[in-house]
Amino acid sequence: MLHAVGIISEYNPFHNGHLYHLQQAKVQTGANVSIAIMSGNWLQRGEPAIFDKWQRTKLALDNGIDIVVELPFFSAVQPSHIFASGAVALAADLQCDWLSFGAENPSIDYQELIDNQPRHDKSFKQFDRPYPSIFQDYLFKKTGIRLNQPNDMLAFGYANANFNLGAPLKLVPVKRIGSCHNDRQIDSSSSTSSGSAIRTALLAGNSTAVARFVPTKTQELIQVQQLMTWDQFWPMLRFELVETPINELHNIYQMTEGIEYRLKRCAIKATSFRDFLRLVKTKRYTYTRIQRLCTYVLVHAYPQDMLVKPSYIRLLGFSRNGRIYLNQVKKQLSLPLITKINEDVVQDYIEMDFKSGMLFQMINQVSQDFYKHPIIR
Repeated sequence: MLHAVGIISEYNPFHNGHLYHLQQAKVQTGANVSIAIMSGNWLQRGEPAIFDKWQRTKLALDNGIDIVVELPFFSAVQPSHIFASGAVALAADLQCDWLSFGAENPSIDYQELIDNQPRHDKSFKQFDRPYPSIFQDYLFKKTGIRLNQPNDMLAFGYANANFNLGAPLKLVPVKRIGSCHNDRQIDSSSSTSSGSAIRTALLAGNSTAVARFVPTKTQELIQVQQLMTWDQFWPMLRFELVETPINELHNIYQMTEGIEYRLKRCAIKATSFRDFLRLVKTKRYTYTRIQRLCTYVLVHAYPQDMLVKPSYIRLLGFSRNGRIYLNQVKKQLSLPLITKINEDVVQDYIEMDFKSGMLFQMINQVSQDFYKHPIIR
């Protein structure tokens, strides 16, 4: 019988740090199958992936992942706790024995954090600081554990989501190596570098600098494929913000505290997406939250679209080993396994994924859902 380790990922793009994590996950668990629950075309921080979900699926399979399923848009483009909840639910339904993830401090006592997380506290009504920083300070005062690193925050989210499901997964944190998650400068002293630094170098046109930090297949794709950025979607976003009535913008998911007025006003003034972010930014609204709001505007996402739980498993690709595993567990899945897309499937299941994919298709001219079948390796 095969046993699987789940890995929640964005692979934006797949680099040596991801390969190291995959290898360690297999070694530390003894798993003979690896399953990537991978964000689609739009990512947790409200950014377009630099390569579409099919290109990133190929890279994952080429580098040893056995099964790739899509984390739905309504889970993928969310604050960390909702992102984690949706991803962990899919890993559990796919009958994974383990969930492995990168962490800056893998020895953190997640259960202590879970037991001491806030329920009702007046300090959370502040509006002069981002919610994550208030949350981190609260936990530090209660436990002495500082959650101020991105992967540690996500790790806590995974642990909490797993706890809420009854702990079906064994958690396997792997110590990150090389540069910090948010470092934007290539670390020339190592063979691993952060995804942020790799993307920064690529967007600056310095593809040769990243060659040593990514597997061969990733480097080959970089050489031939256009990178997707917010700049390509800025004209569409600007039109939506300028032309959509305020009362309609107000109904968009997470559009609170009257920020729709600020977004519309700044969209009229801004000359680029970067200029727009600078104009909108406040102490209360981080760049990440602004970018997520912009993504919701583009796909017309409303609370009823986003505040839902995963109700399907969208298969993007699998290896021979992955096929054997899927045949082994298919009768145990509580969610439908989707491999073919038609209009009924779009309407009944993947409407948000379809709309967000159409945005990519408008830029790269490649169908993201219709006429696409899982990639087989």
